[in-house]
Amino acid sequence: MARYTGPVCKLCRREGEKLFLKGSRCVAIKCSFERKSYAPGQHGVSQRIKLSEYGIQLREKQKVRRIYGILEKQFRNYFAKADQLKGVTGENLLRLLESRLDNTIYRLGFAQSRKQARQLVRHRHFMVNGRLVDIPSYLLRPGDIISVKDKSKKLSVLHDSMRKVRDEDMYPWLKLEKAQIQGTFVDWPNRIDIPIQVQENLIVELYSK
Repeated sequence: MARYTGPVCKLCRREGEKLFLKGSRCVAIKCSFERKSYAPGQHGVSQRIKLSEYGIQLREKQKVRRIYGILEKQFRNYFAKADQLKGVTGENLLRLLESRLDNTIYRLGFAQSRKQARQLVRHRHFMVNGRLVDIPSYLLRPGDIISVKDKSKKLSVLHDSMRKVRDEDMYPWLKLEKAQIQGTFVDWPNRIDIPIQVQENLIVELYSK
């Protein structure tokens, strides 16, 4: 599966805000965005561009793509699926992205970033409802149980990440059982509970042209 392999910190600088793509590094003093909050490139410091309506919509779409680590073709497929569902298309889109296996593993605290979660899934460390799943884009449904394979329960990266998880900070659509090292995708998340600052209606407007 194709994926972005370039400099991650440049993505945050391009969008003008932290996207928290590198886990603990993003909250450390080493974070590149703290030192270089301007756009990347030769003219990044002095560049002052007034975005058009299309440019604003495009930046919002790019931001969501980069947060979830998805390339354009796959993102369009998610949008098409969200458009066919009942309800508000933009909210449906975010719900689909939140239900990805790699994102859910990150939200549960089993990984410090979505990129790390993706790698753990590809290395066959996780199961869904007792069955091994190695597809990061696997879409979960309400009631699905995500657990760690027995042979993988001693992984240091797993425990290092879980030490930082507090029960009171868990997302309302997820249930974490630390002792069993497993979690449950309880229900589809409400838009108000999804902690990303984006205007999904701009993405709908962009793809509706």
